[in-house]
Amino acid sequence: MAIPPQTPHPPPSWSRSVTETVRGSHQFTVRGFSLAKGMGPGRHLASDIFAVGGYHWAVYFYPDGKNPDDNANYVSVFVALASDGADVRALFELTLLDQSGRARHKVHSHFDRALQAGPYTLKYRGSMWGYKRFYRRSLLETSDFLKNDCLVLNCTVGVVKNRIETPKNIQFHVPSSDMGRCFKELLSLGIGCDITFEVGDEKVRAHKWILAARSPVFKAQFFGPIGKPDLHRVVVEDVEPVVFKAMVNFIYADELPSIHELAGSVSMWTSTVVVQHLLAAADRYGLDRLRILCEAKLCDELTPETVATTLALAEQHHCAELKTACLKFAAVRENLGAVMETEGFNYLEETCPSLLSDLLATVAVVDDDPASGNRKRGVCGNIGAAPVGSVEASERHIRRRV
Repeated sequence: MAIPPQTPHPPPSWSRSVTETVRGSHQFTVRGFSLAKGMGPGRHLASDIFAVGGYHWAVYFYPDGKNPDDNANYVSVFVALASDGADVRALFELTLLDQSGRARHKVHSHFDRALQAGPYTLKYRGSMWGYKRFYRRSLLETSDFLKNDCLVLNCTVGVVKNRIETPKNIQFHVPSSDMGRCFKELLSLGIGCDITFEVGDEKVRAHKWILAARSPVFKAQFFGPIGKPDLHRVVVEDVEPVVFKAMVNFIYADELPSIHELAGSVSMWTSTVVVQHLLAAADRYGLDRLRILCEAKLCDELTPETVATTLALAEQHHCAELKTACLKFAAVRENLGAVMETEGFNYLEETCPSLLSDLLATVAVVDDDPASGNRKRGVCGNIGAAPVGSVEASERHIRRRV
């Protein structure tokens, strides 16, 4: 006889009661204390009304005390509920500020101490909490609490609130951001473009306010103290059109564009060459995120044919991490001989001879590292060139070139 499948039990339901305080403070200054004396017991000076926890409150200061039996020997201070409410539960703190700068304030507080009876309950408008004998007046008049006939009181109210927490069974699917796609579409359609860049034989249209928001160089050029907000045409020199278009695409989309799509069928524009030029453009226009993205991509694409030119570029634009990656890649014995046979290495010898000393130092470190003895890859995971005969022969080759 088959056993019928058991119906899974629903997950247990739950709820949680959370009691907490909603705090707020109000500073009440009494100027002309000597003039307020003599107004009589039970008469007060009231602060402006302030809101905490959905209720209104006020501070009452009694210069001659609230209780006639005290014969004006004390000042009284109370916090009053100034709005309609029933059984409003709250914690209070009254502080008379020391004006000498030594922070020896007089504090009466409900907070941060155990309460035997719990928070104070105010049942109607005008209910008060405070002290009839807050401070002896004769001592107050000779204390650091009174300065230039002025007193400063700070009142903190913590209204006790209760809420019920239950599981939230409704789930919301938030779409991924399409801001970059929208801005790229704006660029591709040419909607609202107000600036044209002439780059070589090509023209690139864009929006000055978008360029200025992303690049400090464009911001200064168009809207800086000596900028030209009415400029409509800019001639760009020393930047290839494919590189400038790639940079503008990044400004709009905030992502590295498709290099092959931008370069088209022009064989000289390999991915690495475009990214190298793009790094230089990013540095020129203050696009730090693009520069770092280019550094990371160049690091991933290091080969014996490209590492020397990438190393020179890293040195020129102060890309410390990319420089270190290039040196470590070139110093691996499986890569070193092939690197030294490239035109990029000849260029390195002519333009950045100091880098050869850095390379020699890195070769020494790599050669001393036992873990690098059988390594077949460079620091960025690229497969190295064919092994050379020995690192000693490669070092002699470097010394000869130097």
